[in-house]
Amino acid sequence: MHLNPYGADVVNFAAELANRPPASADELADRCRTAGLVLERPVEPSDLDQTLAVIDAWTNVVDATGERAKAELVNEMLARSAAYPRLTDHAHGWHLHYRDDLQPLGAVLFALISVGTAMHLVSRGMDRLGRCAAAGCGTIFADTSRTARQRYCSQPCANRDAVRRHRARQSTPPT
Repeated sequence: MHLNPYGADVVNFAAELANRPPASADELADRCRTAGLVLERPVEPSDLDQTLAVIDAWTNVVDATGERAKAELVNEMLARSAAYPRLTDHAHGWHLHYRDDLQPLGAVLFALISVGTAMHLVSRGMDRLGRCAAAGCGTIFADTSRTARQRYCSQPCANRDAVRRHRARQSTPPT
């Protein structure tokens, strides 16, 4: 998985993991491969535990109110995953890793999600992580839209909410 300047790939993957946490180390490995992450070591149950912990920490960032609170939580994540950035060419040509080499997958995901989230928030805006505004949904999303106005996790949720609002207006008698 390449970490692009906006962190979109990483925060979208974090949202996917938060919305549908992996149930086993094998499932985590499969989903990481599907997302384009090169696995350098076998995935262990401890990697799943660490991944679930980073997703819990990341969900706290999503749900934090206010820029300072989000920044503090991201800074805590960055401090826990800190390593010198390094150049590597192991998979897709030269690129940066924000972690030490040959780390277990849990540590790799912790670093990727921490750095990717920080990059996403500072480049796109501190309010660009959220939960779906549709009643009863609550799915987490990373707002990568050009307009910075994403309120729903998907078009179907936006449509359902629009229909709900329309019906509510229609059932209210005029005054």
